[in-house]
Amino acid sequence: MKRAHFLSGFLVLNAAVAPEAFAEVTEVSEHGFVIRNSFVTRQPADTVWLSLINDVDNWWPKDHSWWEGTFSINATAGGCFCERKNNKSAEHMRVSYVDPPVSLVMTGGLGPLQSMGVYGALNWQITPDDGQTRVTLTYQAQGYLPSGFKQLAPVVDQVQAGQLARLHAWLRQTYPD
Repeated sequence: MKRAHFLSGFLVLNAAVAPEAFAEVTEVSEHGFVIRNSFVTRQPADTVWLSLINDVDNWWPKDHSWWEGTFSINATAGGCFCERKNNKSAEHMRVSYVDPPVSLVMTGGLGPLQSMGVYGALNWQITPDDGQTRVTLTYQAQGYLPSGFKQLAPVVDQVQAGQLARLHAWLRQTYPD
């Protein structure tokens, strides 16, 4: 039953996109989609990187989990973006590329996309931006859905925008100006 709860939670935007954030579906076809979301922060790239990796359990939305468990990212190639609770565990994505504090790429299908057979690359880029730091999250997903991806892509975009907004809020809360 928790799985159904997670699926319903997947369809709702969890957090408002901050004014300095950007979200869009850049491509959608019958075989997949590309979404891109970003925000700008005053925090340096190293701080953003450490929050992304080490604090994921604090900012990743618990309603975007299988059991409201504990999240972790093992930031090494072959590492796991995992969730654990008691004797249950789930690999949300597998880490495929790590270049601290610039880039993290994870592959797989998030949430209900796993059971749909949708597979993608979630690419985190942390770059300088006019004396600040831009965090860009791009998810390029592909697979086969009889109904296509036109309706699903905007929903995934909203969810990704919400997750990125949570990271941004975590940075503002943890490192106030």
